[in-house]
Amino acid sequence: MSAVSEQKPRSSRKRMTGKERREQLLDIGRELFAERGFEGTSIEEIAAHAHVSKPVVYEHFGGKEGIYAVVVDREMHTLLGMVGDSLTADHARGKIEQAALALLQYVEESSQGFRILARDSHAASGTGSFASLISDIASQVEHILAEEFRERGYDPKLAPMYAQSLVGMVALTGQWWLEVRKPKREVVAAHLVNLAWNGLSSLETKPRLESAPRKRKSE
Repeated sequence: MSAVSEQKPRSSRKRMTGKERREQLLDIGRELFAERGFEGTSIEEIAAHAHVSKPVVYEHFGGKEGIYAVVVDREMHTLLGMVGDSLTADHARGKIEQAALALLQYVEESSQGFRILARDSHAASGTGSFASLISDIASQVEHILAEEFRERGYDPKLAPMYAQSLVGMVALTGQWWLEVRKPKREVVAAHLVNLAWNGLSSLETKPRLESAPRKRKSE
């Protein structure tokens, strides 16, 4: 018999660094959260997809809540950054067009992230709901409307409300467009701006409801 002892083949799989493992778990969590939501995703599934034990996940994030919080925070940061960076035009309509295009670009290029944000964010995210994200984006464009309102003789104090309305319109349209993907992004943005801008250009300074019921006089 040979004096050389038989050796077991070594695994060809490269051992991940802590940083690499963390990013892997975040990628897996992002995919599962987008598909199933927070409640529908388990720590066991995340560990199984990563081919690690549950303690490894706990070691990096403390649990499913920790992964979810980081995923949501990253997506919000990305979307807010895209909208903020897009506002380079020197006139109001151009900036509204850029903001609409940026949000739709995020929907198109980061579908999983948008699906996560569009759900009512779980309390574990620590960042609030989709409505709070809309508010954050609206705050970046409300000063544009305020300036435009001043020039046209409207009350600039109402700009935050109009900003919420405009951004909400684009975001909800984005949720619809996420599923149908027609027409093209630029076409969707053009129609959104058409509705928003032409509506804004014909604003009444003191709007009233024509069909509002009249108050009854007390007998």
